[in-house]
Amino acid sequence: MIPMPTPSDPALVRVRMDLAYDGTDYKGWATQPGLPTVQGALEDGLAMIIRRPVRTVVAGRTDAGVHAHGQVVHFDLTEAEWNAVTRNPDAAGPASTLVRRLSGALSRERGALVVTGASLAPEGFDARFSALWRSYRYAISDSSETRDPLNRRSTYWHKEPLDAELMDAEAKAVLGLHDFLTFCKPRAGATTIRELQDFGFTRDGQSGLITAHLQADAFCHNMVRALVAAVVQVGEGRHPAGWVSERLEAMVRDSQTRLAPPHALVLEHVEYPDVGSDPRALASRAAGTRARRTVA
Repeated sequence: MIPMPTPSDPALVRVRMDLAYDGTDYKGWATQPGLPTVQGALEDGLAMIIRRPVRTVVAGRTDAGVHAHGQVVHFDLTEAEWNAVTRNPDAAGPASTLVRRLSGALSRERGALVVTGASLAPEGFDARFSALWRSYRYAISDSSETRDPLNRRSTYWHKEPLDAELMDAEAKAVLGLHDFLTFCKPRAGATTIRELQDFGFTRDGQSGLITAHLQADAFCHNMVRALVAAVVQVGEGRHPAGWVSERLEAMVRDSQTRLAPPHALVLEHVEYPDVGSDPRALASRAAGTRARRTVA
């Protein structure tokens, strides 16, 4: 993250940018030397426009193969850099010009990475720590009648029939504030306590596809895919009803913790506080998120 300026440094402005991407050919969000990543492609495009390296901070890192419809990032520029984005005084403002120019710089991505919006961020905004919640969806086909080759890059083709109603009940049983250690890959110094606000499965009456919807204040590494995989095992009859709750309470990550395939997972939305009612809401939320959580 770019450090806060000292009195001798130029003033910085924070830019919010909204993204959508097809994660199929990316090795995840985070930059990795010699590998194609979403962050690497985005920052290469920004460097072409700003003419220096620009470091981005993302709302939620996605694994290799995972897609996003509503990803959010922020980055800091000097006021001079922000104003220089619009080279023609008669052109549109910096925000819309940045989207247009970055779209050109990202043409090499062949449409896999799209910038859907940019704006000056409100005071206190942090793409990661100011977020109230994130939501994901996961699509599953469990019969040959629901297979669509046009959606194969974003749908998990499960080989056996699934009980969607049983899966929905199993998912709802683990809602709330818990330590999700069983379903997370812990990071050093980070907590695995999360508030799972929404988790359910529905079968579309027309397409026959099963879709999981998940919402939490934050997700730890692998949490979404591990939860989906666990519920699917109950839905196919491999384990009895209540097994996911038992696994949650056990708080142990072992060989029974499996991951659903990444390609069917989409980051749908990231929600932030309304600054209209409280101008300090973003900064307050960021400070609260940084505080280490406990299960009361």
